[in-house]
Amino acid sequence: MGDKTDKIIVGISIGDLNGIGIEVILKTFEDKRMLDFCTPVLFGSTKVISYHKKALDIELPVHGISAISQLNHSKINVLNIWKEEVSIELGQATKTSGVYAAKSLEEAVKSLKERTIDVLLTAPINKETIQSENFNFPGHTEYLEAHLEGDSLMILMTDQLKIGLITGHIPISKVAEAITPVLIKEKVETMYASLKSDFGITKPKIAVLALNPHCGDKGVIGEEDDAIIKPTIAEIAASGKLVFGPYAADGFFGSETYKQFDGVLATYHDQGLAPFKALSFGNGVNFTAGLNEIRTSPDHGTGFDIAGKNIANPSSFKEALFAAIAIFKTRSEYKTLTKNPLLVKH
Repeated sequence: MGDKTDKIIVGISIGDLNGIGIEVILKTFEDKRMLDFCTPVLFGSTKVISYHKKALDIELPVHGISAISQLNHSKINVLNIWKEEVSIELGQATKTSGVYAAKSLEEAVKSLKERTIDVLLTAPINKETIQSENFNFPGHTEYLEAHLEGDSLMILMTDQLKIGLITGHIPISKVAEAITPVLIKEKVETMYASLKSDFGITKPKIAVLALNPHCGDKGVIGEEDDAIIKPTIAEIAASGKLVFGPYAADGFFGSETYKQFDGVLATYHDQGLAPFKALSFGNGVNFTAGLNEIRTSPDHGTGFDIAGKNIANPSSFKEALFAAIAIFKTRSEYKTLTKNPLLVKH
């Protein structure tokens, strides 16, 4: 067993077997320096990893283990959670690849709960083929919220920008009715707590985006902003939190107002993700805030169209790895500080 010292154990669910997940994992660890500060463990099988290495012509030694207790801290570990041969069809959405993506995720989350890994890094899944009796969720975030403690908040992040979503994977036709004072307060609270404990920001400044164009133009283009969002923000601000808005999303990003805030809350998925992906240039990270364990992922999908072609860019996956490690360290420091009130900076 390699020397652990203080290395963080990063559990990695390998995602859809027919996508680019395993490719970006392998490319990330081609840089040997990665092993200096973390111990990776891939939940899957050495056979599947070998198949991808051969298909992509990537020479990278991996260390097969059958139990977490066998971890080697100076190698890339692959925990064999199945022994059978699995049919891999690169670039195809198949039921088989969905079944094994779910197996990988289930085992990784189990280890996370048992604290045999420190953080979870998830490669992309296909949200359709992964569905089963055990996995009946719109995505990773909802699955993790059901299996871990806390109220989740999806945050897309770079060093300069953190965008959280008030509503997640729901149809656009359901967004307006879902935006209630209770939900807004819950998401602001989750983001506020995360910015403090996970990113070390003492007095976070948060912006909330408007639901309607031009903040509803005084009710001409919808009443939700004046009737629900504005008074809720005022109520939260009165409690002492630095929360501002609602801001019309187009001008907010166009004029770079987002640079004045530590966190931004978008009212729905594409309002937050479209500008985020345009601004992050493939280096963005998806972080599930608000839970008692840490999970990050790259901000892209399975990439079936380029799977097996050896052209997938590992930047986002690499950033997700760095983010998980940084958040783990900051959260650990914050817990130590808040256990001893004398150490807290006032």
